[in-house]
Amino acid sequence: MANPKYSVLPKGVSERNFDAALQKFREIVGAEQVLTSAERLVSYNKIMMPVDDAKHAPSAVLLATTVEQIQAIVKVCNTYKVPIWTISTGRNFGYGSAAPGERGQVVLDLRKMNKILHIDADLCTALVEPGVTYQQLYDYIEEHKLPLMLSMPAPSSIAGPVGNTMDRGVGYTPYGEHFLMQCGMEVVLANGDVLRTGMGSVKGDKAWQVFKWGYGPTLDGIFTQSNYGICTKMGFWLMPKPPVFKPFSIKYENEADINEIVEILRPLRIAQIIPNAVVIAGALWEAGGANVKRTDYYKGTGATPDSVVEQIKKDKGLGAWNVYAALYGTQEQVDVNWNIITSVVKASGKGTIITQEQAGNTQPFKYRAQLMSGVPNLQEFGLYNWRGGGGSMWFAPVSQARGSECDKQAKLAKTILNKHGLDYVGEFIVGWRDMHHVIDVLYDRTNPEETKAAHACFSELLDEFEKEGYAVYRVNTAFQDRVADSYGPVKRKVEQTLKRALDPNGILAPGKSGIRI
Repeated sequence: MANPKYSVLPKGVSERNFDAALQKFREIVGAEQVLTSAERLVSYNKIMMPVDDAKHAPSAVLLATTVEQIQAIVKVCNTYKVPIWTISTGRNFGYGSAAPGERGQVVLDLRKMNKILHIDADLCTALVEPGVTYQQLYDYIEEHKLPLMLSMPAPSSIAGPVGNTMDRGVGYTPYGEHFLMQCGMEVVLANGDVLRTGMGSVKGDKAWQVFKWGYGPTLDGIFTQSNYGICTKMGFWLMPKPPVFKPFSIKYENEADINEIVEILRPLRIAQIIPNAVVIAGALWEAGGANVKRTDYYKGTGATPDSVVEQIKKDKGLGAWNVYAALYGTQEQVDVNWNIITSVVKASGKGTIITQEQAGNTQPFKYRAQLMSGVPNLQEFGLYNWRGGGGSMWFAPVSQARGSECDKQAKLAKTILNKHGLDYVGEFIVGWRDMHHVIDVLYDRTNPEETKAAHACFSELLDEFEKEGYAVYRVNTAFQDRVADSYGPVKRKVEQTLKRALDPNGILAPGKSGIRI
């Protein structure tokens, strides 16, 4: 039987209409920037979720380079009802990667829109296109000797600030709440209109990257984690590079210490004594960051026994919980806050403080310090070597920053993961008043039984955490509808109303965050 003309047609689009749409796309971006052959689509169909690759197979890929091209593309999509799934750098590991959210969508890849449009060293602002990576931005800042510091997520070198901020990702410096630091977007709407949020709609205005609000309703937020428009430029604030940076860790020996750890850290965090998001990483998370493979210690099936985890902790000098934070400022500021922190830890009678001088270049301290000082690296990808096999899903419930809540969540998560033969590989990230509990559900995707178990495990995590009043803040594309349901029918109805108003043909990323017309 002859191979079909296309790997998969977009849903509801005939081959004839898709032919016509592709011809229009070629006229807009050039034939070489329209990918349709199976071999050229391979990198856009690599997923880490426990579902069939075919469920997320793209029909084609478009590589746009200008706003005008995107405007023309969405007009063609409206004519032929072709759905497009927009990515920037496409590095959304554990959440869906570069693959479309649903089978048969056309991927609009913006990685070639990679201009750093402006950096103001005095006001500490930046304006960039979606294809700009953190590594590119870091190199520019270093090359021009600008006294600025970036904030970035763990896969920093290859990820980008626009994509990460649009999905409301976080970093590890005092500017780590990335959407909070966003200031001004340019968005192509489904009808081809270009909207600039905040002060950006005022002709000749110079305050686009310094004043978020503009006049009237503030619209930036509706474009995050949604499918209401395509962000083509984003402004954000950069942190001035402090004269002194002091990273440190605190090692705790027992899993039960999590309650007390959070109670100690929360007041320090709210008072900004510790100004950045504090990481409380579990032993197996740190083992992955130190490039430990599970098979180095255990070749059995099922969850890794606690006795094996204890041996890894002993060999690698890890705690059951490993706290990472940093101080920033003048020497006087750092000294004052360091005395407060060390006094609090000492008074608690628990925890071993480790400074950069003591840790040296050892991992995982080194890469944690780099992230907290805005230096890109890829060390945390060592997590994927823990089990191997390319399976990963991030489970990320949010709670109040209370020790009792974290203790409850950690026990519940470990019980469910172990029940399905998987390991608890998790960390808590202390925001100002919230706690992000980030768990990497790692499994061997080449093993059908383990893949099936991972799907069942993730479903049970969502169900059981929801019963306790916990919801996740991000999720992979295979579980978007399930998570959207957990936020209730009223929210879904409002989102659908906005979708129908802004995108009546439903061409922009159908299903993103569970939103459809």
